[in-house]
Amino acid sequence: MSGEEKIFFQEAFDSNWIAPLGPQVDAFEREVADYVGINHTLALSSGTAALHLALEVLGVSSGDIVFCSDLTFVASANVIRYQNAKPIFIDCNMESWTMCPKALQKAMDQGQKPKAVIVTDLYGQSADYDAIYEICNAFQIPIISDAAEAFGADYKGKKCGGIGDLNILSFNGNKIITTSGGGMMLSQNKEWIQKARKLATQARENAVHYEHKMVGYNYRLSNLLAAVGRGQLKVLDDRVEKRRIIFQTYKNAFSNIDGIDFMPEADYGLSNRWLTVCTIDPGKLGLDRNKIIHAMEKENIECRPLWKPMHLQPLFSGEKLYTQAETPNSDKLFQNGLCLPSGTNLSEEEQEKIINIIFAQLA
Repeated sequence: MSGEEKIFFQEAFDSNWIAPLGPQVDAFEREVADYVGINHTLALSSGTAALHLALEVLGVSSGDIVFCSDLTFVASANVIRYQNAKPIFIDCNMESWTMCPKALQKAMDQGQKPKAVIVTDLYGQSADYDAIYEICNAFQIPIISDAAEAFGADYKGKKCGGIGDLNILSFNGNKIITTSGGGMMLSQNKEWIQKARKLATQARENAVHYEHKMVGYNYRLSNLLAAVGRGQLKVLDDRVEKRRIIFQTYKNAFSNIDGIDFMPEADYGLSNRWLTVCTIDPGKLGLDRNKIIHAMEKENIECRPLWKPMHLQPLFSGEKLYTQAETPNSDKLFQNGLCLPSGTNLSEEEQEKIINIIFAQLA
């Protein structure tokens, strides 16, 4: 917490707007819209809820196909199954670790036209949207930008969360700013946001009684949690700067080690470096990333592998759901990828300890 949250939280408490919705939600939506540079926003209970509503708004239903980044958190794919639709997972490239435009084109050329494409901005870095839009526009396919990990990052000067036709943010407890639990949908399309807003409030009709003509959901954000988000938003740029410093400290420490390579920053944007992620080459170093993870565990420090690609998840096993690039890049990154401690409150002393533990394993 930054300390700013208490001010807005107290405002909500004093006003007695405790239940979901209220002035803090309205203000949070406006302030995020201003930050991202987009016209319409909808504060929700989670990023997953926002992804789900995005598919609902676009009319994705049983039997439809949705293309999705392969190297991502499972929520991006779960929502496709919520709609009884079929996911096709698109491999990443090694230049950005995000959706590979060549693999996307390959999937399109196979003749399976998707109802939408969900593109993940991975570990704080945006995908190459110009290249992806060129492909999708040719087939008139809308893009859902899953910017859950990339709030504060940008693509060619535009803020992540405002680049897709529909955009998703997450304010879960592990994100760069948090409302404890929460998310947001963003779009320039007013009608889409209005439809999502209705669906998120149990699809209630405009009547004095409770009237419902369609299935709805209880997906709105609490007024209290929106107050926390307003305080967090004030320090977002500071958080991005701190995460980038943490990343650069790690990178500088291991710059002369052949076999430790960090996630590259694409030349088209600025990553928020939500997590510092790297690959460990066993052939060059004589150890794999699991040895580092175990060494950290002994010191009560948590490291993790990268996201396990969706096409390798048991949930989707046995189905031909994967369109890879020239080589299966997401597989390679998962096998050797490592997420290092990257929290904004990580001290210089703590980071030095982490670096020394890794050097001890290389000795």
